[in-house]
This record gives sequence, C-alpha cells and structure tokens, in this order.
Amino acid sequence: MDNPLETYYSETDEHQEYETGERCHIIELLNQPDDRSQSVARARVEPGVTTAWHRLKDTSECYYILSGRGVAQIGEDLEQEMQPHSIIRIPANTAQRISNVGDEDLVFLCFCVPAFSVENYESVE
Repeated sequence: MDNPLETYYSETDEHQEYETGERCHIIELLNQPDDRSQSVARARVEPGVTTAWHRLKDTSECYYILSGRGVAQIGEDLEQEMQPHSIIRIPANTAQRISNVGDEDLVFLCFCVPAFSVENYESVE
C-alpha cells in the first residue's frame, strides 16, 4: 500500500446513494467490516415523506440535520422539530421515524454505535 492513511480516508460518491425500503435514500460514509465500533451514513428524505417506523437492535443512533426541516419521532412520547444544525439521540431498541415537513429534501447524518448492520434493523410498522 502506497499510502497507509488511505484506509482511514474516503470521499463521498453521490452515485453510491441507494433507496431503502424505509422510504429514504442512503450513502454509507463509514461502515467498515474490520471496525464495527461505529458507522456514519448520509440520509435524504424527500418532501412530504415519512420514513418507516423501525428500531435498531442494540444500536444507538444520532441524527444531525444538514439541510431541510423535519419532525423526528422517538418512541411513543417524543416528537421533536428538527432543522439544520440540530441533533437528536435515539437510544438502542427504540422505535423511530422522521418526517420531511419542508419543501426541500431533508438531509442528515446518521451516527450509529456500534456500526449499523442490516441484521439489527427491525421494522415496527
């Protein structure tokens, strides 16, 4: 390997975005098979769309809003308006979803600890 740091650095490729069954678009920014301690993804939810109710088994998550406006629902009791530069923590095993209530795409970072894995995703719809 010419550059030992290349395993620690990457750039976002917009062509890697994929649509999920929970009604959002994802780019995995950091989710390494050799380091399951954490992951980071960029999520995009189109105007008027609410993601599917789901929870992450044994995985906590934070949303950090980059652009747009949304309403995050965490469990049965918390509904929080979200805007750029706001962050919300979602405890492991807690139902969650987010609605885009604005006129532009809602774009946010998803930080998971430990790293997101499809095996930990549970639909609660």
